[in-house]
Amino acid sequence: MNRKIAVVGSNMMDLVTYIDRMPAKGETVEAPDFAIGFGGKGANQAVAAARLGSQVAMVTCVGDDVFGPQVRANLDANGIDTTHVRTVAGTASGVAPIFVEPDGENAILIVKGANGALAPSDVDAAAGTLRAASAILLQLEVELETVYHTVAFGAREGITTILNPAPAHPDLDIARLAGLDWFCPNESELALLTGLPTDSDAAVIAAARSLIERGIGNVVVTLGGRGARRITADCVTEIAPVAVSPVDTTGAGDAFIGSFAHFLGTGLEANDALGRAACYAALSITRRGTQTSYATPQELDTFLSAQARA
Repeated sequence: MNRKIAVVGSNMMDLVTYIDRMPAKGETVEAPDFAIGFGGKGANQAVAAARLGSQVAMVTCVGDDVFGPQVRANLDANGIDTTHVRTVAGTASGVAPIFVEPDGENAILIVKGANGALAPSDVDAAAGTLRAASAILLQLEVELETVYHTVAFGAREGITTILNPAPAHPDLDIARLAGLDWFCPNESELALLTGLPTDSDAAVIAAARSLIERGIGNVVVTLGGRGARRITADCVTEIAPVAVSPVDTTGAGDAFIGSFAHFLGTGLEANDALGRAACYAALSITRRGTQTSYATPQELDTFLSAQARA
């Protein structure tokens, strides 16, 4: 059992506006609420895993603006090792303006900022920390060369690698992901990255297996209210959806990935870890915010007990 997890990826300051509706082009409308929080897919996944009890290290870059020290302090406050958080001079930190509608659905813009400076050399500098981890988590809010370099490092060192290919990048070279253990897109990301339809379960499976044929070990496709599917070369496992009333869906995918890595590290079998991660992500969307919505182990246990009674 190894509860050490490393995250190579992004951080953002979330600028969240809660809206009644999106304005039309050229229109100004009043919004009922606004909040600033900590986000970024990498940092979100790190916080989810840490909040559940994993020992997490983060390899990322922040700007030398007002947000940089706040991001570092937030990671520290969540018990995350910030040894390999690099400040980039003359660069703004990453930001994510987020618009949340009354039904909890969201629309997000991202500005990479200092995240764009995260380089293969940062990965090499953190090699000792990465080698101690049971899993390395990756996303696509940093440069693709850094992602490829980290996947190759993990494959060479025998460390489990988990890539959430979001936001989907049409230039992602699947051939350079050979040796990746877990590829975790949603169905639209899967369609964009494979060029194949995903409009039925059979199509999703076919698209996922086209990736497996190119050297990826497992594909986990998240399907919103239809749950998720784990697809391997010879098996398809359905991860059942968890029924909740959504308040804010921001960061749910990151809650799923971060908690999945944590549960794998505790020794849970992969399908059980995915099922538990689906519950953790479902709980997150019943609360406002991104990292603020991520539950402690005790809160998750209470939620699971309520689900069992229901």
